[in-house]
Amino acid sequence: MRVMVFVKATEESERPLLPTADDMAAMDLFNDALQAAGILRAADGLRPTCHAVRVAFDGPGRTVIPGPFTPAHELVAGFWLWEVKDMDEAIAWVKRCPNPMPGPSEIEIRPLYEEADFA
Repeated sequence: MRVMVFVKATEESERPLLPTADDMAAMDLFNDALQAAGILRAADGLRPTCHAVRVAFDGPGRTVIPGPFTPAHELVAGFWLWEVKDMDEAIAWVKRCPNPMPGPSEIEIRPLYEEADFA
């Protein structure tokens, strides 16, 4: 089962500040463990939405909307793509993750559609 694991943004992550060296080292160790377990397919952090744009669709029309966007808790600050046995395994791995933010934060796990879903 493939899952996309989203690190939800916070007010702090929407500021253009980089994580501390200690925070990066802790996350690197976690990513190394995911890699060693054969689960990790892709991972990366995203710049704050002040660097982003959205493209709104309305029929044939397209409108470019520059960031930043709010509210922060509805945004994504980073992601992993994992291949796991089931949702329980994904949850167990997320519980091992170092807190990705300096304060309270959330991580969302969403299964990807698989070919069998369309059979």
